[in-house]
Amino acid sequence: MATRTRVTLSKLPPTISVEEAAELLGVSRSAAYRAARAGQLKTFRLGPQAAGSHRSPTEDARSMRGGTRKRGGTWTWFFDAIDPATGKRRQRSKGGFRSKREAQAALSEALAGYRAGTLVEPSKLTLGAFLDEWLPAMAGNLEPNTHEVYGHYARAYVKPRLGHVRLQQLTATDLRAFYTELAASGGRRSQGLKPKTVKNVHALIHRALEDAVDQGLMTRNVAALRSARPPKLEKTERGVWTPENLRVFLTAMAADRLAALWLLLATTGLRRSEALGLPWRAIDLESGQLTVMQRLVTVAGKPTIRLGTKSPAGRRSIALDPATVAALKAHRPRQLEERLACGEGWQDHGLVFTREDGTPLRPTQLTRMFARLAREAGLPDLTLHGLRHTYATASLQAGVPVKVVSQRLGHANTAITSDLYQHVLKAMDADAANAVARLILDGEQQDSESSAVNPLSTGRPVPDAERR
Repeated sequence: MATRTRVTLSKLPPTISVEEAAELLGVSRSAAYRAARAGQLKTFRLGPQAAGSHRSPTEDARSMRGGTRKRGGTWTWFFDAIDPATGKRRQRSKGGFRSKREAQAALSEALAGYRAGTLVEPSKLTLGAFLDEWLPAMAGNLEPNTHEVYGHYARAYVKPRLGHVRLQQLTATDLRAFYTELAASGGRRSQGLKPKTVKNVHALIHRALEDAVDQGLMTRNVAALRSARPPKLEKTERGVWTPENLRVFLTAMAADRLAALWLLLATTGLRRSEALGLPWRAIDLESGQLTVMQRLVTVAGKPTIRLGTKSPAGRRSIALDPATVAALKAHRPRQLEERLACGEGWQDHGLVFTREDGTPLRPTQLTRMFARLAREAGLPDLTLHGLRHTYATASLQAGVPVKVVSQRLGHANTAITSDLYQHVLKAMDADAANAVARLILDGEQQDSESSAVNPLSTGRPVPDAERR
């Protein structure tokens, strides 16, 4: 036995059990155990010792027994080891493998996890049950509106389709099939969900499973695997209005009660939540400066003011143009008139834009209002968020540097701005090429035909004197 072991030792996996070593070496199990006790199977390492344990490696070898066996149509791995907490022998096992080789590979992984102290306890906890525990616990760690949306995603999409799957049996294949189903028929009346919604559902699952790993319920986060990612969002041009469309809208809104709000959105690109949560104390009408410091979001169906911004970059101060300053100055006395008319029924939240009684405007109400007003003005369909894209597009087309536009929009970095509006930048690149060429060529108009032959040709004959 000793001679044969030394000859084939290098071929044995480092996490192999004694029983598997005996089978691969063609010897009896008792002979393999004697070799382990004698230290001849030096690659055979076992699990962590209990604190204060003084057992030798050979004693550890005697404490570990395991292998694979067939149960019905599937294979199961198992191993016995001393529980470091109690000092007693305990068997661990897991079944459901389609082949012996698959079970052996899983056993090797389990043994490696056992040695590293990362092997999780077998659990029947399902994804749905875990989410039921996880979501309430996350109430203080997520933005209220994010927590509300996550709850909706879990109830409407995740639990009906994957809620019954055990956490430890969830695979990347399961998730990819789930995302494909959502994209095809996951919405109301079996309509497919938008790619952005599917991506948000994936974000929920990814974060939940990350915490499951931290809690020792899973060995790894399968949602983090490349094969589990939802299909990439197709990049499309953002819906925007032309400057002419925007002027038509603002002209039509000149007498509207919220005329200052529409103008502010058009000239600053503020997010809906930022504009509705804007307090008077954040505006300096004398210097023409506005500071974004809070938002208005919907929580449990009610408009709620949240201090802070969407991201650190969201907190910013931006300059206001004279026309917008004038509109805000005109808006303030009109709001004071509404306050006097309302009397004791006025609810003071310090907001610039409110309902007639001072209560915050509902975000969804403003979205519907904008769609109706745009339709009445005979303009192309555009979402309220499309005003933000319209502002960004117009700014870039006007030659405002990307960095300045990014800062005014509250993007975390210029890469986000460049990625969102790359179609605008591409057109600007062509304009820049022509502008620089005209500057180099003393402002003369290039002839396209001659330029195709000579990029620096102006299309006119050059006298010999000039050539010299």
